[in-house]
Amino acid sequence: MTDTPETNVETFMSHLIELRDRLLRSIIAVVVLTLLLVPWAKEIYAVLAKPLLAALPQGATMIATDVTGTFLVPLKVTLMAAFLVALPYVLYQAWAFVAPGLYQHEKRLALPVIVSSFVFFLVGMAFAYFLVFPVAFGFFASYAPAGVQMMTDIDKYLSFVLAMFIAFGATFETPVVVVVLVRLGVVSLEKLRSARSYVIVGAFVLAAIFTPPDVVSQLLLAIPLCLLYEVGLLLARFVTPRGREAEQTTG
Repeated sequence: MTDTPETNVETFMSHLIELRDRLLRSIIAVVVLTLLLVPWAKEIYAVLAKPLLAALPQGATMIATDVTGTFLVPLKVTLMAAFLVALPYVLYQAWAFVAPGLYQHEKRLALPVIVSSFVFFLVGMAFAYFLVFPVAFGFFASYAPAGVQMMTDIDKYLSFVLAMFIAFGATFETPVVVVVLVRLGVVSLEKLRSARSYVIVGAFVLAAIFTPPDVVSQLLLAIPLCLLYEVGLLLARFVTPRGREAEQTTG
């Protein structure tokens, strides 16, 4: 049976409808979770602000320079928390949409990649929250000049925290990226091993760009990036490149 323009249009429209439905389900899940968490918005923001408040001198507080900041900033944090809680469901919706169009070997790769990417990103965020933030904020607070009290605006603090979460979350995706590149045959394991020196230099360059301008924070991003690259190389040893796998199958 040959495909006609009419059947192609119908297939395309059915995919669009399914995509719309799955996007709506994901958005509804995030909105519902946000509404459920709104009564605890202040408490959720307090958890996010804890590393900075712990580093400030006793009695020091954060400030809101915007009239709506005291309402919108905790709401944004609550939305972020709701999205993280709903992320497994959102990823499932994305997986359910693309899975029917994948070959069996692609499904075997895609599902572990999605799950491991989610886990590694959360680990990166936790690393930033529990280790990097206390060190960085303690460093900045200790260098406040005499007569100057450090009081950060809550909106700017949120922007800083989000940027750091994204930076460290993306950094902790390094093993996943290395394994996927080797598995797809984009680059060989030997070439990745020979690129260690470039990775080290790149890690410190990225750390200088995305972290605060203190040596400790930069080391806390650069060193894990280098170590995670080595973890990726170690895991990639147990992965068979796609081209070699095809040769073994045909042979």
